[in-house]
Amino acid sequence: MIADDQALLRGSFRLLVESDPDLAVVGEAADGEAAVAATRAAVPDVVLMDLRMPVLDGIEATRRICADPALAGVRVLVLTMFDGDEYVHPALRAGASGFLLKDTPPADLVAAIRIVAAGEGMLSPTVTRRLIADFAARCTTADPAAGPPMVHSGLSGVTDREREVLTLVARGLSNGEVAQRLRLSLPTVKTHVSHLLTKLGVRDRVHLVIAAYESGLVVARDS
Repeated sequence: MIADDQALLRGSFRLLVESDPDLAVVGEAADGEAAVAATRAAVPDVVLMDLRMPVLDGIEATRRICADPALAGVRVLVLTMFDGDEYVHPALRAGASGFLLKDTPPADLVAAIRIVAAGEGMLSPTVTRRLIADFAARCTTADPAAGPPMVHSGLSGVTDREREVLTLVARGLSNGEVAQRLRLSLPTVKTHVSHLLTKLGVRDRVHLVIAAYESGLVVARDS
């Protein structure tokens, strides 16, 4: 589902998505309120969400989508013009699973849709480290603009091995890199990541990273 207030961009995204035989656009919306309604009607795998829209902005639309139990399988991929967009942090807190710039190469956008649909998180590689570090800094301040902390169950039920895995995931390592670093098999790492998602009550890998920072397991200077 594509949510953007510019018809030209919606049309361009539709052409790009539907150029792939495995993907289809099931709905469009020109404002946040319409995006929520269209998502509830179509229940897509992924919503491409613009943040600056009329009636209801993309942050609140993302929050409503991610808070709806009937849409638990829907992932929101945020698209924005600016890597320093002040809306990105609140969007991640609202439940967005990915963040890409609108000038991302077409092939990378299609790949990101697949990654997010598979339950992984996707952050623009050009801003990931700065974004997470900035997000972590906000988590340690009382800045009201940062918004409320994400709700997760803490690390009380997490094993020592899972903490090791989570620390490396938060530092940006892939499953394969984690496996190599800890001398584990790839299926074992995937199992640990799956257990972490369940134990921390988060939606995807992006929110595992955020939970690691919010819990204090990883701090900005560590990365």
